Amino acid sequence: MSTMSFAYAGLIGGMSSVFAQQTIPLCQPPNAGEYLLLVVSPTADNQKQLRSALPPELKTINCKYLNETVTRIGGFNKIDDANRWARYVSNIVGLSAIITTRPTTPDVQPQQQAPILQPQQTVYNPQALGEGYAVLVDYYNRPELVNSVQQVVGGNVGFVSYGQRPYLLAVYTTNQTEAYNTLQKLNNGGFVASIVDSRKVILLRSTVRL
Repeated sequence: MSTMSFAYAGLIGGMSSVFAQQTIPLCQPPNAGEYLLLVVSPTADNQKQLRSALPPELKTINCKYLNETVTRIGGFNKIDDANRWARYVSNIVGLSAIITTRPTTPDVQPQQQAPILQPQQTVYNPQALGEGYAVLVDYYNRPELVNSVQQVVGGNVGFVSYGQRPYLLAVYTTNQTEAYNTLQKLNNGGFVASIVDSRKVILLRSTVRL
């Protein structure tokens, strides 16, 4: 009887765990002009540790972003504020954070609703980027954005895969300040951009040419 009770409890616990994973919602995109902090927190311990390290006025929501469980922290109107909290989370809690934003004049759809664009050509020798920061731009099936992004960053733009989705690579750097400055420029230019851990980015083409 005792064995059956433990087995039953284990079954219910497993079902509850699966159900909890299935009910994690997709992350809502940032509001226009808002900087959103997404902290990669796949386990309950990660989430508990993060909540205990943050002040109560920072509202946190667990959600799914690019097939990863993250803690969404919104409400930042300045990139410096989001950057400061990203460094705090990294230094104090030891979790990596993604900063994403949305243009103040949105002429594209929110990131969660973006169509998935597959490469039109076969790409050879994909390779992971090294340690550092990658600034990615969602280009929403609009290849003409390549030239515009090149003008903003003042150089070539790459083509990468992140979270099984394609993006334009605006900048790959180990300099945090350079990465955040580029994100700011892209946001001011009306692009939907994100800063991510470059080790999770797969480089498909170093230079995109139309």
